[in-house]
Amino acid sequence: MIKSLAIAVGALTLSATAADAQSAPLRNIVLVHGAFADGAGWRGVYDQLTSRGYKVSIVQNPLTSFEDDVAATRRVLARQDGPAILVGHSYGGTVITEAGDAANVAGLVYVAAFAPEIGQSTLDQYAEVPPPPNFQPDVQPDGFAFLKTEKFKAGFAGDTDNADAAFLRDSQVPIAMKALEAKVTTAAWKTKPSWYVVATEDGAIAPELLRSTADRIGAVTTEVKGSHVVFLTQPQAIADVIEQAAKGVVLGDTAVAPN
Repeated sequence: MIKSLAIAVGALTLSATAADAQSAPLRNIVLVHGAFADGAGWRGVYDQLTSRGYKVSIVQNPLTSFEDDVAATRRVLARQDGPAILVGHSYGGTVITEAGDAANVAGLVYVAAFAPEIGQSTLDQYAEVPPPPNFQPDVQPDGFAFLKTEKFKAGFAGDTDNADAAFLRDSQVPIAMKALEAKVTTAAWKTKPSWYVVATEDGAIAPELLRSTADRIGAVTTEVKGSHVVFLTQPQAIADVIEQAAKGVVLGDTAVAPN
């Protein structure tokens, strides 16, 4: 009888442990920046998430081609020690749409981002709603684009102060236009659960387009008052959505650690 009781207690303990493991949120977050910027803008979100116990990795897209940026993202995903939430801002949403088919991606978070259909490019998204008037790329002779200096704050970082806007303007990373013209060959949001942040004062992607994109991909949507760089100016709100995703995914065979 004592042996039977011990077996029963052990079985209950194992069952509880398994249930706890299933209900525990995943801990890996991978952040992907967009065009005209680098990964440093994620610092506030990084601080928020790491203080909550998450392991956060930041992709540094070279912005030299779509293929290069997808490869950079997959390289970071391959270093994760378990399932991950993959987060993309702006053009980074196109990148995670392609790279998010990795086996260890459990969910996607789009932050004021593009989410193309298979066969569409980043720029194709503007066919539905054109970019706001202050968003003006300045294409160079070599095919790379900056944002026009005089329109930068209004079009990209409207809710930053003048000093921060000037720094972002003067440190912007040009993107190869061919990266924005490349068509995606897969759409991870079709098979992975998705969350979406609409920046209500976005000057680069019209909020109407953000809302229709979120609706089209069936994402859980949160509206946050902020400019296109809402992840920079509202890091707690963005971290809250990412944590919602981390707690909301159901882990299973579709989200496994890489070999």
